[in-house]
Amino acid sequence: MSWIGAALLSALIGPTQTGLAAEAVQSPQLPHFADADDAALVLEGQKIYGNSCASCHGRRLQGQALWQLQDQFAGRRAPAHDSTGHTWQHADEDLFHMTKFGRFPATPADVVSYMPAFEGQLSDHDILAALAFIKSNWPLGIRATQAMLNPGFAGMPADAAKIPWTLPPNCIETIDEWSKRSK
Repeated sequence: MSWIGAALLSALIGPTQTGLAAEAVQSPQLPHFADADDAALVLEGQKIYGNSCASCHGRRLQGQALWQLQDQFAGRRAPAHDSTGHTWQHADEDLFHMTKFGRFPATPADVVSYMPAFEGQLSDHDILAALAFIKSNWPLGIRATQAMLNPGFAGMPADAAKIPWTLPPNCIETIDEWSKRSK
């Protein structure tokens, strides 16, 4: 684990709260939590992702070609959901809301979103399963970083304090968001 990852994890979990990560994963008290450690849910989510998401976001979660380009088509290309994308920079609740309603909760109503709303096509359980599948494909450092955005650090991998990992190079936005929430 990098010294930054170790320092951040110890600051988050603390020396006397090592059970926090496992507790958050096993019994999150969240309205919408996608448990990437639930093998059955992930397997179900893989099928749902393949049928409902892969046509835009790619079979391998790679997103549409040129999705990161800022041009006249920005926002119209589906972003990657793998570690090269920015999906992990959002809490589970925000990802759920984006999938169900086609926009993030804080997005003003007059802003055009090209993400289709799956409210009438997928159940809440189906949406969480697809998100669990997406999260299960992320490396440990990205999963840990994303879990920091969830209340109670829900989704923190159980081995995050035991296995070497580093923070993603573009996680400064996530750390800033976590800092705001922890004040």
